[in-house]
Amino acid sequence: MKYLLLIHHVEESEIDPSLREQLLNESVAYCHELNRNGQYIDAAPLHPSSETISVTLRDGKRLVTDGPFAETREQIGGFFMVEAGSMDEAVEIAGKLPSARIGTVEVRPVRFVEGLPEV
Repeated sequence: MKYLLLIHHVEESEIDPSLREQLLNESVAYCHELNRNGQYIDAAPLHPSSETISVTLRDGKRLVTDGPFAETREQIGGFFMVEAGSMDEAVEIAGKLPSARIGTVEVRPVRFVEGLPEV
C-alpha cells in the first residue's frame, strides 16, 4: 500500500543553513536506501509557504488566495511517497526521516482509485 509522509516543520528560513544542508543530504541517502528496499516512490522538498497559492471553487467560482491553506508556524516542508506493507511499517519509515528530528511527519494511507493513469 502507498503512504504519503508529509513533513511539517518551521519555515526553511528559520532552520540553520548548515543543518538544512545536512538534513537534505541525509534525506537523499535515505531515499536511496528506500529505493534499494523497493519502498521508494517519490520525495521532494517544497518551496516556502510564501510562494503558495490556495484555490477554492464555490458555486462555480474560483477563489485564489496567497498563502497556505492554514496559517501556522509549522508548514508542510516536503513529502515522501512510499510503499509499505502496513501502517506500522510506514511509521517505521517515517521515524527514520531526518526531518522528524526538527518537525513532525504525518503518515497517511493513499487511497487507490481505479482508472487513474499509471506512473
